[in-house]
This record gives sequence, structure tokens and C-alpha cells, in this order.
Amino acid sequence: MKKIGRNAPCPCGSGKKFKHCHLGREDELVLDGRGDISMEMSSAITALPQVTYGRSGKMIEALDLMDLTGCSVGIRCVDLGRYRELGMTGRPGTQGAKTGGGAVVINVLKTRKSDPDNIYLAISPRVSDSILVHQLAHVLDYLKGSGLIPGITRALSFDLGIPPEHLEHPHEFGTWLSFLHDRFHVRPDADDAIIAYLHQHGMLIMGKDIRMQDRIILKSKSEQILDFLGKRSEEIDVMIRELPGYIGSRVGRD
Repeated sequence: MKKIGRNAPCPCGSGKKFKHCHLGREDELVLDGRGDISMEMSSAITALPQVTYGRSGKMIEALDLMDLTGCSVGIRCVDLGRYRELGMTGRPGTQGAKTGGGAVVINVLKTRKSDPDNIYLAISPRVSDSILVHQLAHVLDYLKGSGLIPGITRALSFDLGIPPEHLEHPHEFGTWLSFLHDRFHVRPDADDAIIAYLHQHGMLIMGKDIRMQDRIILKSKSEQILDFLGKRSEEIDVMIRELPGYIGSRVGRD
């Protein structure tokens, strides 16, 4: 898309400045026909060769999306490196990038013009089971859950000054994440173990609250999550210290 100044009026017509509206969520403008994602750009993504790194092929084959979500769509995986080379990633990083086992759900608004029948994951050759399950949970949450496009809440979290993971992982996402961990017998990494713990205790924010974008509600619920994590930090540290992705004690950091 043509670069838009942070203080310029948002192209969506809301009357707000771009930085307070669609900054970080530029792909949403395509919904209203105001973006310029061309067929060529979309086709460049969907034409990438399909890959089956790790257990991706077996996991996807085992998921009956029609039965689980009522949606007649498929999931295709492409190489994360090849996808990045296209220059259309639109986000600063991907889950697992530091370990070389990254993965990301490609925004459906980028791919549905040339392939409306599939949702695309970009994955690396070293993608782990836990990262695959995390990204598949995002897909299921989008299809039958919060309905939020993965990564679409970054600008909102920045605007509200709350941790982005509080909005990226709503309650419905937590439900699917637990389902997939059980379904594929996957040991969660440290971050996903915390998400599952928050979900178990009813602390994750509901998707409907995120969609409403009520600043007071979201900031209040985010503060509740931080307070909960702070009070349970020692218990959580014991729970995650032997899990992949553990980066040291989090006691006192929340």
C-alpha cells in the first residue's frame, strides 16, 4: 500500500488520525476496497510451493475443519523464508524466529483474492510441534472463535499501552490451544503454558470485548491479567522452568 503518514487522516474515513485507527492494521483497509493488494501480489503468495515441514502435514490432515468450525476451507503451508523474500510479511517478527523454527498465519486479506478456499501458514523447516499448534489455534479461533485475524490487534494494543499478547490470545484462542495440545499430544512451550494457565483460570479476554475496542474494559482486563500473573509468579515459574522457551525466572517481573 502507499505509505500513509502517522498523523494523516485514516483512509478508512473514520475521521481519526491514521496512528489512532488503522496503523498496524493496514490490511483491514482492503475489506472496504481502499487498499491496493493486487491480484499479482496475492498470487505471489499463493503460488509459493506447498511444504510439509515437521508434523504440519499430519496435523492439518487430521483436522476436519468443516466438522470443527463449519467452514469449508483448507490450510496450506509455504516456506517462511520464501514468504519473507516477497516483502509482504507486514509484522516485525514471527513466533519461534529466534530459534529458527518460526511460523506465522498469513493475513487472509492478502491471499483470498487469488485463493479464497485456503488459509496460509508460513513455516520454517525447523518448526516445532508447539509452534505449529499455536498457529493452528489462531486459524481455528479465526474460523470459529473470536473471529479476529491473527496479528490484527497490534495497533490497538500499542494505542492502549497494554501487552500485545493480551489481545492476540483471547479466551476462544485459549480453548482451541488446549484442544490442539490434547489432540496431538504436544507439550506446550513456556509461553503457551502461561496462556493455558490464564485460560484455565478464566483470565483471558473474550473476543467480543476485543472487537468492541472499549478502552476502559480492555485496559481493566489487561491490568487484571498482570496482577494475576504477579501474584502467581512463583507458581508459574515452577510450572514452566523445564519447558522449551523458558528464558529465566519471571518472578517479580510482572
